[in-house]
Amino acid sequence: MAFQIRRVTYYYMMVRDQPGESYSFLSQLAALGINLMAFTAIPVGPDKTQLTIFPDEDTAFQQATFKIGLKMDGPHQAFLVQGDDDLGALSAVHAKIFKAKVNVFASSGVSDGKGMFGYVIYVRPETFERAAKALGV
Repeated sequence: MAFQIRRVTYYYMMVRDQPGESYSFLSQLAALGINLMAFTAIPVGPDKTQLTIFPDEDTAFQQATFKIGLKMDGPHQAFLVQGDDDLGALSAVHAKIFKAKVNVFASSGVSDGKGMFGYVIYVRPETFERAAKALGV
């Protein structure tokens, strides 16, 4: 089972839940030359959505968003796992975290349908370093 785990930084913001919000946000980032490793949009209540981004280059992202006045909550830390989509790949990752007695409070993953996967793991800030050590990053 071949996969890579790395520490990543993420930011989020709340927007009104209406058509075009994600498009507007993502278009701004693209115009600024910001490449993303991951993106999620999650409903929060009846009329709000949380947009979460994982920029490829954190410093460039911070400079660009400051320049245009885009206010994001962060930086926060998570783990990004990428690799071969083998049976049991995610359980092997979770086993390491479990043995370190760290709780995964959120996660999201996807397979590309061609044998590779990506997976984001969120742990509480106070347990992040313990999880990082268990994961070898």
